[in-house]
Amino acid sequence: MYDLKTIFNDYLSYCSLQKKLSSKTIKAYTIDLNQFLAFSSNVSSPFERAHLTAYIRSLNQRYKPKSAKRKVAALKAFCSYLVYEEILDLHPFSKIRTSFREPALLPKTIPLDTIQTLLRTVYHAKDHSPLTEKQHRYVLRDIAVLELLFATGIRVSELSFLKPENINFVDKTLKIYGKGARERILYMENSDVIKALQAYEKAFLTEIQSSGFFFVNNWGARYSEQSIRNMIRKYAKLSGCDLHITPHMFRHSFATLLLEEDVDIRYIQNLLGHSSVTTTQIYTHISASKQRKILANKHPRNRILKE
Repeated sequence: MYDLKTIFNDYLSYCSLQKKLSSKTIKAYTIDLNQFLAFSSNVSSPFERAHLTAYIRSLNQRYKPKSAKRKVAALKAFCSYLVYEEILDLHPFSKIRTSFREPALLPKTIPLDTIQTLLRTVYHAKDHSPLTEKQHRYVLRDIAVLELLFATGIRVSELSFLKPENINFVDKTLKIYGKGARERILYMENSDVIKALQAYEKAFLTEIQSSGFFFVNNWGARYSEQSIRNMIRKYAKLSGCDLHITPHMFRHSFATLLLEEDVDIRYIQNLLGHSSVTTTQIYTHISASKQRKILANKHPRNRILKE
């Protein structure tokens, strides 16, 4: 009889050292699989069909579809490891059907005029506010962050962990290591974005070299995701915006606005670092104004003349 807890710990080490999964993914797996272990504490055969079905049923009763789906996916991955290690002969989910009806939620975007107001606010703070030298440096950093979020659609975690050696101002490129350790190259073609990044780098060069991260906080350490969220909330409030703006909404806006400019969805998939175009298709909703423009200019009825 195998010791499930020991195997579970071995699996987490495998995920971390061999699969090179991120610390966030490891943390999520730990929470989700510990939950399964607790549910199975008094069961001699936790991977039997009846027990797994009961566990899935309990998840559906307690959690929203998206959370339940994630927890089952973590368990499926663990089972695949058990088969790989020949602890189980067959994958226990091979004869179990799972279905999670997730509501079709459209991505929340920021209107373009709101983004413009937000950028004007932070640039105004740099150029017209009575700032100390230290405060001026922080505003330069925040301008660079906001410009980069909107210019590239980068994830906030990718921005937070960006290394200085992955920015090339000559080629105007960013090398990004995204989810699943997938590498992609992003291009920075707007001169204002380049100027903002270079001004920030010049102001924080010592801290950047010391920390090893391109974006640093007030104490010279990595500029965390939560600090970036707080910064965005601050400038949204200063700009008089009632919308609750998050870093990920810049990513949604980046993708949606490019689609509305008729950029092919597969180009957007590559820019966002999605492994499948299916993920990118959440952005194929189009605004009412875009729908009006399409029907006014593209519908064949407009070419039919009445006698």
